Amino acid sequence: MSATGKVLGLEGTAWNLSAALFHDDLIALRSDPYRPPTGGIHPREAAQHHAARMREVLAPILATAGRPAAVAFSQGPGLGPCLRTVATAARALALALEVPLVGVNHCLAHVEIGRFATGCEDPIVLYASGANTQVIGFLAGRYRVFGETLDVGLGNALDKFARSRGLPHPGGPQIEHLARDGGLIDLPYTVKGMDLAFSGLVTAASASQAPLEDVCHSLQETGFAMCVEVTERALAHAGKEEVLLVGGVGANRRLQQMLAEMCEDRGAGFFVPEPVYLGDNGAMIAYTGRLQLAHGMTVPVSESRVDPNYRIDQVPCPWREDRPETFFRVEPRGAEAVIELGTIDATKRRVEKRYRAPELDRRLRHERTRSEARLLAAARRAGVPTPIIRDIDGTTIVMERVQGEVLKAALAPDRLRAAGEAVGRLHGAGIVHGDLTSSNMIVRGDQVVVIDFGLAQATEELEARGVDLHVFLQTLASAVPEATPLTEAFVKGYRAVFSGADAALAREEEIRRRGRYL
Repeated sequence: MSATGKVLGLEGTAWNLSAALFHDDLIALRSDPYRPPTGGIHPREAAQHHAARMREVLAPILATAGRPAAVAFSQGPGLGPCLRTVATAARALALALEVPLVGVNHCLAHVEIGRFATGCEDPIVLYASGANTQVIGFLAGRYRVFGETLDVGLGNALDKFARSRGLPHPGGPQIEHLARDGGLIDLPYTVKGMDLAFSGLVTAASASQAPLEDVCHSLQETGFAMCVEVTERALAHAGKEEVLLVGGVGANRRLQQMLAEMCEDRGAGFFVPEPVYLGDNGAMIAYTGRLQLAHGMTVPVSESRVDPNYRIDQVPCPWREDRPETFFRVEPRGAEAVIELGTIDATKRRVEKRYRAPELDRRLRHERTRSEARLLAAARRAGVPTPIIRDIDGTTIVMERVQGEVLKAALAPDRLRAAGEAVGRLHGAGIVHGDLTSSNMIVRGDQVVVIDFGLAQATEELEARGVDLHVFLQTLASAVPEATPLTEAFVKGYRAVFSGADAALAREEEIRRRGRYL
């Protein structure tokens, strides 16, 4: 890639205005962050800051660059006024220097600079920043989002809590400092398969009357454990062996420690880039712009409109080598439990999670075991193919061993229709699975047996059903390059047995369309 030459990168999706020059390595980097006097980021004020400081940030980079091979800029996602300000500057530079323009996805840039800086090859990525919290993996030519926040990003959640307590922006470092002297209090833990939500956690923390140190400690322990749990679930589902942490929240030492412990216990490698590459920075735009330039991925000025909701899974990545065999590998150990298979029975034992606070871990394991046994039985009474329960003891369930093939390794339209029928009957009985992926279904003859009800709940809420469908369809789309025939078969089966299918599917589409830059 050295023949590509130097690329100038310009970043300014939100709070940080940054420019960099990248060749085979970082040559120059300059940043000038917007720091609001009070409250959070005000998009127009941030954009005004970027416009006022643009010349000062760019001048030393241009003095070093000479004539770069291209100008790259953050095209989205981000705050609209900030994106437009930076894009205008990038267009002007590209035209003045008579070089190509490269539009870069901000999230993709975080991932690629992380891979470059750490040397990891094919990781599951936890991308935790102010506005974005996503679990990402590469499959079939592009990055796929296995799970993400359903409401607010982790960094913005921390900032929102900090504002409620009068702490300065950004709130993360202040919370991390106070958390060191705190103890654990009970706060909402909201994980929905590989998706998660932080609003309830922040609301409860903001209203808590406990000492501030205890609330900060518990906010971190709970929110970070949620992130590590969904990362581990994606790691088990996708069959990969590396985890990469990127984004500004990744600078938090406690989050790094928790991910490192999870990876160590699973025998996976853990990677986190040095701080200069964690937060928003021009280097990641310049480096990713260089990758794209080498593969002819430039954009005409006339077509360089910014996109505040630009998704990482919209971007083809021809520089990556695909490894489909890892996805279809069936792991002997899931994210939550160890399964011991006998001739007739299977024993599911929820193992301790070292990364979670002991009190929180103990509560979750016991609650999920009791709930799983109760809802497995209820689902079976409603006609959903599930394992028969033999016994329950503490955090261990003994159940029928289901002989068959895991659905994710046996994808076909007829099986997806059967899966849709099973989920339709489940939702018709007022149960949502909570972790509805093709890893939690087993093909047995002409049946698809639904397993692993550890995150299930009894509810008829439309939102919960929509999230259930969203998790399944999202992971299905992550499994194959063209999932449309499989999705159509699933939906056909779902509609065939559930009278509320249309409303639930409409809600899933609404959830999918929601912007994540909140």
